[in-house]
Amino acid sequence: MEGTIQTQPAATPVIHALRNIGYKAQTAIADIVDNSIDANANLIELVFEYKDGDGYIFIKDNGRGMNDTELQRAMTVGSKDPRETRDKNELGRFGMGLKTASFSLGKRLSVLSKQNGILSERCWDLDVVSKHNKWYLYEKIPDSIKNNFPDIEGENGTIVYIDKLDRFSKAGMANPLKRNSYFAKIKRIREYLELVYHLLLTESLIITVNGNKLKGWDPFLLDMPDTIREKVVEGEKQAFRVNGKRVIVRPYVLPHPSNYNKTEFEKAGGTKGWREHQGFYIYREKRLVTFGDWLGLFKKESVYDLVRIRVDFLNVSDDDWKIDVKKSNISIPEEAKENLESIGRNYRQMSQDIMLYRTKRASGSRTKKSIGTLNTWELDNDDRNGKYVLNRLHPILSEVIDKIDDELKKQLLLYLNLVELGSPMNLFEIKNLIKYEEPELDSKLKNIIIFIADELFKKEPAISVDELVESLMLFPQFESVGRDMIEKIIIKDVIND
Repeated sequence: MEGTIQTQPAATPVIHALRNIGYKAQTAIADIVDNSIDANANLIELVFEYKDGDGYIFIKDNGRGMNDTELQRAMTVGSKDPRETRDKNELGRFGMGLKTASFSLGKRLSVLSKQNGILSERCWDLDVVSKHNKWYLYEKIPDSIKNNFPDIEGENGTIVYIDKLDRFSKAGMANPLKRNSYFAKIKRIREYLELVYHLLLTESLIITVNGNKLKGWDPFLLDMPDTIREKVVEGEKQAFRVNGKRVIVRPYVLPHPSNYNKTEFEKAGGTKGWREHQGFYIYREKRLVTFGDWLGLFKKESVYDLVRIRVDFLNVSDDDWKIDVKKSNISIPEEAKENLESIGRNYRQMSQDIMLYRTKRASGSRTKKSIGTLNTWELDNDDRNGKYVLNRLHPILSEVIDKIDDELKKQLLLYLNLVELGSPMNLFEIKNLIKYEEPELDSKLKNIIIFIADELFKKEPAISVDELVESLMLFPQFESVGRDMIEKIIIKDVIND
């Protein structure tokens, strides 16, 4: 074009920038698997070869394959305009995934593809690119690598082969990844794929890792035994539009933890545990993009562990949701925030009711509280010291609290706090956990100090600050807080408030 100069970016800095785009091993592998799914593959085989840390990874599929022109385009960085109209259900977007994902794992990428019985091949070697600072792409795969390739059965299919795994297994470095660490990494990849593709794995898609067939993990527990599945609260399916494009929301509230045996409880908790799996599950074309996150709308708390909300959008909505190159992160469109916040708030309340009162609300209305556990003490799992607390939801205590006025209720709660502080089990735990360095003040202890001081200052005869501090210091739990800190809290947050 007249008046312009065409320039080409230097290869070495661009390649190294692409290698640091932010992939984790599991998101990189998933991005490559996306390409196989887009090629209509229904069988995808992943093989991870250790070889003392200097092995290889290959992904083989039975998709439609690529001819020479298509493969050249696929191996070209930035081969697709994200603004182009894509096929329905297509997972790719930028034309970057194959290269950037592979380069985040290793320095050499080789692709062999067969279409209608004709083979095509290409190979990137980043050592060569860096040496010459040129975009040199091999037309043929070196025989020393190709000898490791399995056959492509039938008329169509593709093999993606990655070696020189400096990022994945520290190949070529002084201390390559140990064997146990290597296979632990593969286990995490497998678990990630079982979650990300769980909807597709229940249809016709088969994925294997080192010969083992993956089984999707359903975060909504619809694949659990009837004793669990029948107690899952499946909320009303809702739909709204963002920039004219449809978004579908399906909320789920899981049964109370007391309904599971040990194996079921661990399975339902997923790979990261119950707390990390609460929140929104965002799907793009049935492929999970992000999960276990309230996306800035709410905070995570244990009473909301039962809520998992499925949100589906199509690839035409990528710009609205600002999906990234790795397809592992999104931002909620402003048009969707109000709807998602309203839905989230409703089902978080339902989770809280089930966790605290063992109720099951099916249509948004609160039902009568059912009888909870009769245990008088419970372990506070959220407390860093693992202290025991009184079961404030004990049916007898609940009935007493319902029958007394607010002033008596405060007195009772004050007494219960003191009983907890003086529990022999907590005294024993504290003696074993006291540290001699000054710890960060626990907010729960601070609130108890304020509550006790506020109530006792109302009594007759009046108690002095010094007398109150002396009384509190009799409790071992307050030894770590210290006399001066207790006095400061009382003066600042009670007397001067």
